[in-house]
Amino acid sequence: MNKLLQPVNRQNAIAAVLGVTPPFTNPAMLAAEALRRQVFIEDTLQASGLTTLVLGISGGVDSLVAGRLAQLAVQALRTRTRDGRYRFIAVRLPYGTQHDEDAARAALAFIRADEECTVPIENAVQALAAHLPKLSTLPARRRDVVLGNVKARTRMVAQYALANATGGLVIGTDHAAEAVMGFFTKFGDGACDLAPLSGLVKGQVRAIAAHLGAPAELVHKTPTADLEDLAPGRPDEAAYGVTYDQIDAFLHGQPVDAQAFQRIVTAYEASGHKRAQPLTP
Repeated sequence: MNKLLQPVNRQNAIAAVLGVTPPFTNPAMLAAEALRRQVFIEDTLQASGLTTLVLGISGGVDSLVAGRLAQLAVQALRTRTRDGRYRFIAVRLPYGTQHDEDAARAALAFIRADEECTVPIENAVQALAAHLPKLSTLPARRRDVVLGNVKARTRMVAQYALANATGGLVIGTDHAAEAVMGFFTKFGDGACDLAPLSGLVKGQVRAIAAHLGAPAELVHKTPTADLEDLAPGRPDEAAYGVTYDQIDAFLHGQPVDAQAFQRIVTAYEASGHKRAQPLTP
């Protein structure tokens, strides 16, 4: 009996640490959760004393949902406070030519942000890489991973610069399915001022996207971090070694096969440093 209960207890313990949102059991629960997260954005921005929200839009469903919720939040704030200064800036941060640029443009069209801008990052990344001689000595695959993290951190530098210049907060897109796998760059896309998707599993992010009226091709688009030059558009699931359905089931305390269970637990334990505060004496 203990052996049967142990995996479920481990799943529940990890889900509790990550604050996983229970499954949506009906449309009303889904709608209420979407609204709750929109109001969270409204309240956070208003309490900060600032007036702008900034978010990088990649074309994936995570930034799609966070972006649309941000736009709805500032619209609600403008109506409720009669303060026209509140606004949302959606920023594109391409490295060269993005393989799914059409999806990014479609996401922007759906979000309908108050303001859009584009900040190319390739020159900045390459300039930094040119002054790091150790990079050139790495095997190609390892070098690609290191530069992928540089891309993610450069994108966050740009978002914070824009937020600083406009009196704003930076929105993050982290959710429970990525958090448990540690699938984010430390101080890159893992850095933000508010994370309105926190606790959601991937299927719930997609459900909210559909609830908000996003096009089906964006709701169900294959997720990819798209950080590696040697593997452009590599699906997240290929990097994980498990599917999002398996990750979602794990986080909701549902049965998963032994191999998927071990892969998820191993990833969670190995990536703990990403979710922790910096070490201190």
